[in-house]
Amino acid sequence: MGQRSQAGRAKIWDTGGNGTLGYNILFRLARTGRFHIHAPVRNLNTGLIDALAGSVDFIRHDLNDFAATEAMLKSTQPDAIIHCAASGLRPPKASWFELMAFNVTLTLRLFQMSCFLASGPRFIYISSGLVYRNQGRPLAEDDPMDTLHPYGASKAASDSLLQAAAAEFNRKLTILRPFAFSGPHDAPSRLFPLILAAAVAGKPLALTHGTQIRDYCAVDDIARAVLQVIEREPDALIETFNLGSGTGLKLRVIIETVCQALGLKADLRFGEHQPPPYEPDHLVADIAKARAAFGWAPRTSLARAVWELAGEIAPSLRLRRPEA
Repeated sequence: MGQRSQAGRAKIWDTGGNGTLGYNILFRLARTGRFHIHAPVRNLNTGLIDALAGSVDFIRHDLNDFAATEAMLKSTQPDAIIHCAASGLRPPKASWFELMAFNVTLTLRLFQMSCFLASGPRFIYISSGLVYRNQGRPLAEDDPMDTLHPYGASKAASDSLLQAAAAEFNRKLTILRPFAFSGPHDAPSRLFPLILAAAVAGKPLALTHGTQIRDYCAVDDIARAVLQVIEREPDALIETFNLGSGTGLKLRVIIETVCQALGLKADLRFGEHQPPPYEPDHLVADIAKARAAFGWAPRTSLARAVWELAGEIAPSLRLRRPEA
């Protein structure tokens, strides 16, 4: 994986450490003890720093400062860059053009910088299952990327442009497209943290109709896939992999199954909230390619992931511990 640090550990640059997936990726990498990890974050999260003290080099940094980013990359010479930072899913929500500037322009600039590093790093881009055109069936990696969903469109643009750039400059690129997930450090504005917060407060929660078909995974399983990708040699210059449970269910069924497994009582008002614009009716991953390439498959139940999340943000609920 290119040059190594003096201790023989691969050097990893991991952006987006404050996000749900980025946080779990850092934990997965740090637990191995096999990597020298640099994590540029805009805001230093005290809890995250305390939890990973001595395992991760956190750097307060705004990736939009391109000159400083380039200088940092040249000084650290990473063997791999995991680009997980993204805008558009956590409040405060950026405007449409700000979203594109961060998710597309910044991503391409970061890849451009990586092309001229002596270490020749692999670039691992965290895309999204939202890039695909709705097919009404599990989605494979060669299905068309075509969506009006703002976040999905920004990811689709970066996904496509990165592949073209990697081919042009002969740089190793792996694109991972996670579908829905939850678990430790999930953002307060996302589905299962909202359900847990409503249960704690004893207040009703307005939800969509819940008939949309979804594929939900434990976030730690997605993070484990990132680790497996880093630890293997790629089979091709450009690789793309879907990451999900591989099983589609109505969202209402997913929620009710988790609540039943945990003994979680919440006043959920299905049908009282309109789905966001351009949300697909059917979003399920075909994960056969990841399974064949590096033996990845989900291991943790969604109920267990939500139980772990509840231990962080809603311990007063005293939920039933489900099987892993």
